[in-house]
Amino acid sequence: MDVVLIIEIIIGLAILLLVAGSGIRILRPTERGLIERLGKYRKFAKQGFNLVIPFIDRIIKINITEMMVNAEPQVIITKDKLNAKVDAQVYFKVKPDEESVKSSQYNVFNYKDQIVNLARTTLRNIIGTLSLNEANSDRNRINDELMKTLSVETKSWGIEVVRTELKEIDPPEDVQETMNKVVKAENEKQAAVDFATAAETQADGLRRAAIKNADGVKQATVLEAEGYKAAAILKAEGQAQAFKLIDESFTGNAQLLKKLDVTQASLQNNTKYVIDPKTSITNVIAEQLAGIVPVPAAAATETGTA
Repeated sequence: MDVVLIIEIIIGLAILLLVAGSGIRILRPTERGLIERLGKYRKFAKQGFNLVIPFIDRIIKINITEMMVNAEPQVIITKDKLNAKVDAQVYFKVKPDEESVKSSQYNVFNYKDQIVNLARTTLRNIIGTLSLNEANSDRNRINDELMKTLSVETKSWGIEVVRTELKEIDPPEDVQETMNKVVKAENEKQAAVDFATAAETQADGLRRAAIKNADGVKQATVLEAEGYKAAAILKAEGQAQAFKLIDESFTGNAQLLKKLDVTQASLQNNTKYVIDPKTSITNVIAEQLAGIVPVPAAAATETGTA
């Protein structure tokens, strides 16, 4: 075989392999594709291996992950005739199904630029109906209305608006300076109110502590007085009891002395008594004290003889 022919065959095979290799398309999981043949849509290309005819077929790759576009700062005149600098961000993504991917390419030209322009126009319409103070204090409402409008207007584009974020609403410099002074004055006022409240709270606490202390002293004085009173009562009762015992002791001793005097007198006069064996000498003495006349000695003798 001629060497030139072999070289030509090798070159031909190489070219064939290059052409065949150029027809292989690999799509990542974050991509979807539209295959067009001679300018006409042919089929939907999913992630992984896809084969096209070189120079005849064309594949358009579309990113289906979430994307962000900046609506770019713009000056908007508010309802109270102030110029506010407004900026916002829009987060969206192309839906991964075939119809949505086709819509993002065939129903709108450059959907990224289109959604930026739509967001800017929508912001002018929303903020133009609000005062500067309302716009600053009601950002959630602006975000909700912006997202609602974008979702409706881009429904045929095959994209999904995930969320919108209002980055800034800056008033003119002179207005901003005035607002800063107002905020500073409000903060100083609130600080003064807080200081007065704290002082009043402290004074009330001291007053309560003083009242509590006075109540404690009063209660202690009352308890001390009651203690003195109880001690005096116990002392008086003790003294009364002592006097009673002394009186009783004195009375008993006087009676005993009287009995002894009577006994002594009887013994001195040689008086005789007839005592019943069952009667004690004490009873006899008691009778003597009661005024019973003793029996003379002679009578006693006679009685004894009888």
